[in-house]
Amino acid sequence: MSDPLPAGVVDRVEYDVERGKIREFTRATFTTDPVHTDPAVARDAGFADVPATLIHTVVAGHQRDQRAFVDSLGLALARVVVGSVTWTYLRPLTAGDHVVGSRRIVADEQREGKRGGTMRIVTLETEYVDTEGEPVVRLEEVLIERGEQR
Repeated sequence: MSDPLPAGVVDRVEYDVERGKIREFTRATFTTDPVHTDPAVARDAGFADVPATLIHTVVAGHQRDQRAFVDSLGLALARVVVGSVTWTYLRPLTAGDHVVGSRRIVADEQREGKRGGTMRIVTLETEYVDTEGEPVVRLEEVLIERGEQR
């Protein structure tokens, strides 16, 4: 049984930042800087190990129970699109890090859509902390649930 979530937190995820996964993201995003794949180059550049690419925290999506998350918010998944994602790095995320991310709702509002109907806009923030409890990355996501078709 997992620990209960603190007030306001909708889910929590933790994972290890692995060189292999960083290499996968480097390939998938056509990142050519060897600092992300060669530990010697990374150390020469001042990193403890290879730094993750900027969107690396999407790995958390593979570790989370996304269905339970969507259900807990009462979202109709078929009508949800990602409005935006913003990453704020407080320090580089590097291979060997272990991070824990706590996601909470920042805003949950309804707006009239341009084509009629009501849209729901949910803004979420996940703060990832390292094993020392120090914040590493903040991720803001905006989910848009489009209104039902008439």
